[in-house]
Amino acid sequence: MMRLLIYVMALFFYFSELMAYEESKYRLIKKTDIYEIRHYPERLVAQTTYSSKNGNGFRKLFKFIDGSNKSNIEIKMTVPVTEKVINEKITMQFFLPKDFTLENTPAPKDNDIIITSIKEGFYAVIKYSGRLSNNNFVKHKNILHEALLNDGIKMSKIPIKAIYNGPYTLPVLRRNEVMYNIDWE
Repeated sequence: MMRLLIYVMALFFYFSELMAYEESKYRLIKKTDIYEIRHYPERLVAQTTYSSKNGNGFRKLFKFIDGSNKSNIEIKMTVPVTEKVINEKITMQFFLPKDFTLENTPAPKDNDIIITSIKEGFYAVIKYSGRLSNNNFVKHKNILHEALLNDGIKMSKIPIKAIYNGPYTLPVLRRNEVMYNIDWE
C-alpha cells in the first residue's frame, strides 16, 4: 500500500513538472513571517470584466489564448491568473508570455477582451494552499490586510486573487495568493 501511495505521489509531481507554466517575474524586496513584498515590472495581460452572475471570464480568455484571435495563433498559458472585484464586477487577467508586446499580440476576436499593460509596482503577497473557495481567499485576505495595517504599509483597497494551478490539482498541492498593490519606497 505504501508503495502505491509513493507511486501516485511521484506521478503527481511528474505531471505537475510537465505542465509547468511561465510565471510572472518579480524581485523579492522583503519577506516576513506572514507576507512578501515584491516588485513586478510592467506586464502585459489579456483581460475581461464580467458580472459575478455571468462567470464566463476564464472561458473567454482561454479561447483567446487557444487561438480564437484575429491571427488564429495559440498563446502559451502562464501563471498566475488573477481576479479582482470592483463594484460587483470581476476583472480576470491572463498574463501574456514575455515574448509578447502590445505590437505583436494578436487582436482578440471577442470585444469583451482587451490587451493592456499593468504598470510596474510593488505588491504585498501572502501565499496559501487549499481549496480555491471564497472563504479561503477572504481568510487570507484578512490576515494580509491586518499584517499590512500593523506594519503601517499603505495598500490599495482592492485585493487581487492569484491562481497558479488548474482545477484538478489536489488542494494540498495548490498555490494561491492574495496580493495588494502597495506604496513602497
